[in-house]
Amino acid sequence: MSSTRAGGRFIKDVVRAREDKERMINEAQGYRNAVIPEARGQAAQIVRVSEGYREEKIKRAEGDAKRFLQQYAEYKKAPDITRKRIYLETMEEILPDINKVVMENKKGGSGVLPILPLGKNSILGGNK
Repeated sequence: MSSTRAGGRFIKDVVRAREDKERMINEAQGYRNAVIPEARGQAAQIVRVSEGYREEKIKRAEGDAKRFLQQYAEYKKAPDITRKRIYLETMEEILPDINKVVMENKKGGSGVLPILPLGKNSILGGNK
């Protein structure tokens, strides 16, 4: 009888092991079925974002090149005027809030004059 009990226990252990194996396989497949689509979705989103970034950079570079060629065509027609215009546009862009007037000065001065505050509350001279 002892061998029959041992054989029955062995069979139960084998059956339990097979059930555990099936359960683990099912859990792994469920995990795979959840993770792989999510990873594919994230990968697709990364690709879309990078393609948008690429297109933006290409369009910006094309626009910059077109703008440069237009400026170069104007420069060939009138180099001095174009050079001054580009200089003044650059100064307006990098110094937008500076209260100064830049004037060309060929006698060696600084060419920079302060702007006087001529608002409603300003008092000039002796007239009050």
